[in-house]
Amino acid sequence: MIYNPDRHHRRSFRLKGYNYSQAGWYFVTICTKHREMLFGKVTNRKMDLNEYGRIVEYTWYDLTNHNDHIALDEFIIMPNHVHRIIVIKNDDVHEKDANINRSGTVRAGSEPTLTVKRRHPLSEIIRQFKTFSARRINEERSVKGIPIWHRNYYEHIVRNDDELNKIRAYIKHNPANWKAVDYRG
Repeated sequence: MIYNPDRHHRRSFRLKGYNYSQAGWYFVTICTKHREMLFGKVTNRKMDLNEYGRIVEYTWYDLTNHNDHIALDEFIIMPNHVHRIIVIKNDDVHEKDANINRSGTVRAGSEPTLTVKRRHPLSEIIRQFKTFSARRINEERSVKGIPIWHRNYYEHIVRNDDELNKIRAYIKHNPANWKAVDYRG
């Protein structure tokens, strides 16, 4: 396929010039590829997760094991998308200097130091989530490399407590407001 800039363009939803690794609250929505209903179904206004939905849930909670600088807030897994609030904390993240070996001892002739580790930006956190969850789901399905997620995601920088409370309510009530739509057509 030949690249055509009029047809093959990706429009960024990101705020130009904004540093997405800085501390803050971020509301994120990620959709499945082709809006495929993968993670369960809404029954009696409540989300009933299937095995893939439980994998997504596990992967969500597991993010804090890979990113010391984040906290997880309200979230919901829906049949074909997820809504979540990710908090990038203001804490400095430290890592030990390379002069300390795996056994924890200092290499001869060197002094141990702590350095500030760069925080991962929101895009890296989302990439981790999508990669880890897709890999686990594909392992469960005994397939390799099948896309689970749409290639982009939607984000919103939460600016104040009033907005945060409205977003939390939206997420919490999402299953009750769900109307299954046939996205295949």
